[in-house]
Amino acid sequence: MTAKDLRDLSEKELLERVATTRKDIFGLRFQHATGELENTAGIRTAKRDLARAITVARERGVTIPNRK
Repeated sequence: MTAKDLRDLSEKELLERVATTRKDIFGLRFQHATGELENTAGIRTAKRDLARAITVARERGVTIPNRK
């Protein structure tokens, strides 16, 4: 998802996007560790998507909850 698309989201949707992407990254890392992941480039893409979402949230001044 591009930064432009993320800027069009509401704050609630943006926070949901951050949470979902974090869960996706966890799943991808788990698959990679167990040898089930075929496309390892997906981890890099997911990390970049997360960074974009966090950047847009910080630009707006939205507080992002820590990972728990």
